[in-house]
Amino acid sequence: MPHSERRGNPTVSSPGLKRPAVFLDRDGTLCEEMGYLNHISRLKMYSFAAPAIRRLNQAGWPVIVVTNQSGISRKIFPESLVVEVHERITEALAAEGAHVDGYYYCPHQKADRCECRKPLPGLIARACQEHHLTKEGSWMVGDRYGDLELGFAVGARTILVLTGYGAGDYQWHHGEWPRQPDHVAEDLSSAVDLILPGNKS
Repeated sequence: MPHSERRGNPTVSSPGLKRPAVFLDRDGTLCEEMGYLNHISRLKMYSFAAPAIRRLNQAGWPVIVVTNQSGISRKIFPESLVVEVHERITEALAAEGAHVDGYYYCPHQKADRCECRKPLPGLIARACQEHHLTKEGSWMVGDRYGDLELGFAVGARTILVLTGYGAGDYQWHHGEWPRQPDHVAEDLSSAVDLILPGNKS
């Protein structure tokens, strides 16, 4: 079962009206890819992350983080560290006037045969249920092909960012991918330029 945390300012929709969202990978997209982020001191937020998310907030887009954290199942770090990392991210975003509406993470390994490990759709399915969102018209942004596959699985538009593993995965492997991303962007800020065309403030 996916684990979730609601933070920031939860999105508000009119009764019966579901809204699309921007779903973001965490490591390599919002913060530097560290392999297993096994200590809070290793959390390094990208400087462009908060301004990019603030623009989405201002445009009315719900923003949801979806992340695999198999280090919990592998006993590399405790689940409490994941919660602490998300608290720190929330604080860093708030300091720049930005917020994430929810964090959804899978604590399992592939061998656990769960329904929430990306690219399976469990994380997004739960987020949509809890935040009254629709997959139709949504975006999935991440630095790994698995993030794109998650987007494909739920019918979202996809953006590969070249931060984290993105540049290497794209350069060396994109020719092998059975389906290409809708867009490729330098980083999250450039991805938001694509989501919000004509609004680069």
